[in-house]
Amino acid sequence: MPRFTTVALAAGAALLARRAVRRRMSTAPLWPMPALDEPVSGYGRGSTVPRKVLVAARTTPAEGVVELRLEGRGLPAWQPGAHVDLVLPSGLVRQYSLCGDPADPTAYTVATRLIEEERGGRGGSREVHEQLHAGAEIEIRGPRNRFPLVEAPAYVFVAGGIGITPVLPMLRAVEAAGADWRLVYCGRSRATLPYLAEVEALGGDRVTVVAEDESGRPDLDFLADTPAEALVYCCGPDGLMDAVAAAMPEGRAPRLERFSAAATTGGTAFALELRRSGRTVTVAADQSVLAAVREEVPGLMYSCRQGFCGTCRQRVLEGEVDHRDELLTDAEREDSMLICVSRCAGERLVLDL
Repeated sequence: MPRFTTVALAAGAALLARRAVRRRMSTAPLWPMPALDEPVSGYGRGSTVPRKVLVAARTTPAEGVVELRLEGRGLPAWQPGAHVDLVLPSGLVRQYSLCGDPADPTAYTVATRLIEEERGGRGGSREVHEQLHAGAEIEIRGPRNRFPLVEAPAYVFVAGGIGITPVLPMLRAVEAAGADWRLVYCGRSRATLPYLAEVEALGGDRVTVVAEDESGRPDLDFLADTPAEALVYCCGPDGLMDAVAAAMPEGRAPRLERFSAAATTGGTAFALELRRSGRTVTVAADQSVLAAVREEVPGLMYSCRQGFCGTCRQRVLEGEVDHRDELLTDAEREDSMLICVSRCAGERLVLDL
């Protein structure tokens, strides 16, 4: 793995002139709120407007991976690191990183790997692979960006398999800006690594490919010597991201994009008051807030149950929240939570329900 040099960092700093990417969130209401008098919380708060797109093309960039080109009118601009929510024919909502060209206003590109149930799949990727073909119409929401590419003189990227999807637009951007960058791209085999040819052509010897069937797992010890000026970005399986975080210099953390949601259970039981309903329930340690609420408010809407889509967002009146979602901004977390994944950090929580 090539080392950074003081000269390279200085050159990168001089050449990189892009501005920091900033999150963009829409607050347009979307669907009816829970069936309570004058509801002021629930689905739609912070959600982006849904729109229909057409699957214009479908390709296979690697074994077990399907790429979809989604075309539509009035598609919002996006920045590297952004993702969209796909509302699948079954109603499932799944989040996929945009891996196309941000300068193309007519289409979004996403790619997904087929994950079997025995390997942790929950049916979304299979539905994409089996049902979304050219000519199909699908609803999307977004884009949103909780993995923004920010300005720096140098970067280290670590991608695992399909984790290359949010990283790929970043590589194009930092290369165009003349910044210093390195990539470690790992997976089960070269045949399973999407966009490998483009990545190698773009980066040359700055790209280190680690295929398990050739050389085992990646050696991440080099991260301990990452210069302070360099940002580290990682996307891939949880094990890889945990290893990257553990290899970082003391006091520094990588920027991560996780595919899976945090655990919705664990910790201790707590009291949950539904203020407008006039009810108080106990949320058990092995129970999600959503499950407890739906026993009292059966018509409450929800969708992904992973903290991605925002359907179950509720206003918090009292109590400290243990936020485990991948959607809300820091400002939005001050008075709301996604009850499908987040929990109470204390003994009592009050929702505006």
